[in-house]
Amino acid sequence: MAKISFLLNAPGADKPTPIFTFLSFAGKRVKVYAGRSIHPRQWDETERRALTRGYPRNGAINDWLELLAERLSTCADAHLAAGTVPTAEELRALAEFETPAEPAPVAVAPGGLFWQRFAEWVVYTRTAGNVATAQAHATAGRHLREFAELNKYAIDFDTLTPTVGDRWTAYLLEVAGLTDNTISKNLARLKTFMKWAAKRGYTTNTALDRVTWAQREPDVLTLTIAEMAAIESLPLAVGSRLEKARAWFLLACYTGLRYSDLVSIKPQHLRPATATLPAHLRLTAKKTRAVVTVPLSARALDIVNRLLAGELASVKNQPITNPVLNRFLKELGQLAGIDTPVEVIRYRGGIADVTTCPKYERLTVHTARRTFVTLNLGKGMSAEFVMKLSGHTSYKAFQRYVNLTPQRVAEEFARFHEMPE
Repeated sequence: MAKISFLLNAPGADKPTPIFTFLSFAGKRVKVYAGRSIHPRQWDETERRALTRGYPRNGAINDWLELLAERLSTCADAHLAAGTVPTAEELRALAEFETPAEPAPVAVAPGGLFWQRFAEWVVYTRTAGNVATAQAHATAGRHLREFAELNKYAIDFDTLTPTVGDRWTAYLLEVAGLTDNTISKNLARLKTFMKWAAKRGYTTNTALDRVTWAQREPDVLTLTIAEMAAIESLPLAVGSRLEKARAWFLLACYTGLRYSDLVSIKPQHLRPATATLPAHLRLTAKKTRAVVTVPLSARALDIVNRLLAGELASVKNQPITNPVLNRFLKELGQLAGIDTPVEVIRYRGGIADVTTCPKYERLTVHTARRTFVTLNLGKGMSAEFVMKLSGHTSYKAFQRYVNLTPQRVAEEFARFHEMPE
């Protein structure tokens, strides 16, 4: 996966200096100038973007950097899926024009049209706005190509037989060292690609449908009411990085929204209270495209108002990124004393690999969504109602978010049965 991070050519200069990025790809590093210059005083070294507070014109620079990063990532993903390497000239040409252009055709790798169509699928997914999914598709393609090169297989639409599928999953387990859950996801991605290709008339091969791999989901991690209260009551300076991170996390706990939906909240999504409805958010979930209506408690509404006022951004109009937020959450969890030992179980070939760590080390922003589901079910809400709030479209997917701990089971049992003192 290509890594793109913008830098200043002369960060210590007392005059505008060019912005560039090093694109690391397939063991090579290409320097690509962004075609923009900025004074170092107007540059945020942490976010690697132009400051906009007090410099409103710098918003156009950030817009261009985002567009350029998208172009470079799309080009790199397409080449990665096709097994080719972009030239320095091709990458630098992407920074020469500001108007959107069709991506340059990628050379077809040996083995027919399969890899060209796979690259087309990756670009199609990215263009649809699913950037993270496109990167995961490209990773699955890389695993398949490395398997083919190691075993001298010519991968093509017609050569993907159940036997090849079985050998690929064995390779993912024994050579790539992936967990059962990740192997299952990679196999599912390849099947999805074959179905996508079939709809476009590229293939009629459905042999991979007969290949399976047991998916063993890791244990669900959620916070208890007491642990949430510990985070809520932490004395943190308003506006500090940890206080902002806490606000993002608690909003996810109060609403059940995914990170991708939290960062997409705009003023038009906030609906005021009416005679029949409290203040609520109404938006389209990024992942499922389902329209969700989320009632807001007083605490949640306060955080939403702060978000819309720009008070929770790391840089104005720039939310805290998911990886940075996850890192901050581990600090918060440690400060709040959420250090109960928890088991981390990873399955490889059906064999459990068990390790133990403090609970705060496993905190992520997605923990909040699982906490929302589990705590609301514990309060007596029906599964159908919680699914409506969380935007889950299938009960099977919803079940993975429910954490029935031994303590929860005992509490529920005690509610319906007389227990001896």
